[in-house]
Amino acid sequence: MAIAYLSLGSNLGDRISNIQQAVSFLTNDSSIKVLKSSSFYETEPWGGVAKNWFANAVIRIETNLKPVELLKVVQNIEAKLGRNREKEIHWGERPLDIDILFYDNLVFQNEILVIPHKELHKRAFVLVPMLEIAENFVHPVSNKDIAQLYEELEDPEEIYLYGTVPRGLND
Repeated sequence: MAIAYLSLGSNLGDRISNIQQAVSFLTNDSSIKVLKSSSFYETEPWGGVAKNWFANAVIRIETNLKPVELLKVVQNIEAKLGRNREKEIHWGERPLDIDILFYDNLVFQNEILVIPHKELHKRAFVLVPMLEIAENFVHPVSNKDIAQLYEELEDPEEIYLYGTVPRGLND
């Protein structure tokens, strides 16, 4: 069995429900056990394309699936919840995005999958939820823990615990 971390995000429709439904599909898969979930976070779009803010969370799972098999499972869940990879714009609006962040301490790359996720060290929307559930997890390439990666963010996007109002909006 392997321990993996998945990032889940949505910026179309009922964002929280989309993530909850995805976690439910994962929970109902006999080859996956959801061990822990972060809180939900509302995050500024990353990449300069999407306009709607995202709801994001990170989960820790245990699985007997190999990385590429896990990728197929999460992409099927994305499709069930309305994602159409062929029609969407890169970094654009989407009902659901699930990324494999880590898979044990594996370093893996092929034409469809890179583990650890190649952009995670640049994204507050991944690192903040990871801080909540795995602050001391060590990135197998950089050999830095999640707290160190977060401290080194150069230009973090805005991120708020879901349901909180950003400072200044209600003053």
